[in-house]
Amino acid sequence: MDRLIVKKVSRSEEETEKIGAEFASLLKKGDFIALSGDLGAGKTAFVRGLCSTFCPGARVCSPTYTVMRSYEGGVCPFYHFDMYRITSPEDLESVGFYDCDGVIAAEWCENTPYALPKEYYLVRIDKSEDAENERAVEVTLRKG
Repeated sequence: MDRLIVKKVSRSEEETEKIGAEFASLLKKGDFIALSGDLGAGKTAFVRGLCSTFCPGARVCSPTYTVMRSYEGGVCPFYHFDMYRITSPEDLESVGFYDCDGVIAAEWCENTPYALPKEYYLVRIDKSEDAENERAVEVTLRKG
């Protein structure tokens, strides 16, 4: 059963980061966040907000080419994955996915449904058709 946690509108990259930081206050070690949205929707901005809570001062970059970035030294280890080019559980094994012991935020989880835990947060970020910088941000707790 799904449960809506957050539903907000962002009008800037900074607001998207702030929504991520506010949501992070609900998280604990072991939580999994699956991010969904088109290219340029604001997934990495949301993750910057999340990471600012767990590893303040960390410089968050997209893991597009590295598949995974880890941020440690804060309240809790934080891992940011890009699943776009992942094609198998073996690919995840090779980047250390199954060894992560902290909070995981993963983009493009549509490509890796086998990697989703039974309970996770789905963050959906949609661009507005009416306003260039406006985004609809919705966080749902999914239990399966």
